[in-house]
Amino acid sequence: MIRLAGQLSIACMLNPMRWSLFFRRREVWIPTFRCWLFILLVCSSAFIWVVWHVHDFLAPDQPVDARLLVIEGWMTPDQLDQAATRIRRGHYDLVITTGGPAPVDLYRPEPVPYAELARDYLVRSGITGSLVTAVPVPESAQDRTYLSAVMVREWLEKSGHNVEALDVFSSGVHSRRTRKLYQLAFGPQTRIGITGARPTGYDPESWWTTSTGAKTVIAETMSWIWTVLFFRPSVRGSHEEKWGTPPSATQS
Repeated sequence: MIRLAGQLSIACMLNPMRWSLFFRRREVWIPTFRCWLFILLVCSSAFIWVVWHVHDFLAPDQPVDARLLVIEGWMTPDQLDQAATRIRRGHYDLVITTGGPAPVDLYRPEPVPYAELARDYLVRSGITGSLVTAVPVPESAQDRTYLSAVMVREWLEKSGHNVEALDVFSSGVHSRRTRKLYQLAFGPQTRIGITGARPTGYDPESWWTTSTGAKTVIAETMSWIWTVLFFRPSVRGSHEEKWGTPPSATQS
């Protein structure tokens, strides 16, 4: 057997035509140097265009002139000031603040929901107290924005509000993902508007020049992509819609 293999190898080397028994020749086109330069130019231009426009894409200002405004309560005071300005300029019949428990610290030994902290801040800023209602959100390690939307929806249903449209006031580049999650929670029959508060920690026109801006925009870009591609809410009204696992799994 070994002798046969050796004779075959020697025969192939002596007669290259025998290589056709094992290999076939194919013509392959490869890019020239000019082509590689063109590809690099196109990719660079696309990258620059994305960097230049991604902030505006993630932080849209597209309200639907609804009578209900939902404010994400975990925002900074400067951004809540912008929300207060939006309230004064709009014609809202009801304002809802949302948010889960704020971190406990020296000045807050007991957990207080961001929803209540934001409501108190808006009232101190001159917003009529009877106009603003806090809808606290339970503590959750994941899908907090979606859970906030579900809690607002359930509160509206229990309160007898038939809402066909609502505006959400969120924080900068978090806004587009917020609108997506609220739309998933409320369904296509409800129009969801969105306004993104202008960030105070960096310049949105040149977000890539600071570490805060770069980390914020890149993280929200990845989060938005993940939400669009992979996030699928559970059945409306089910235990899984809020917590992601059935009751039996949480009790075991």
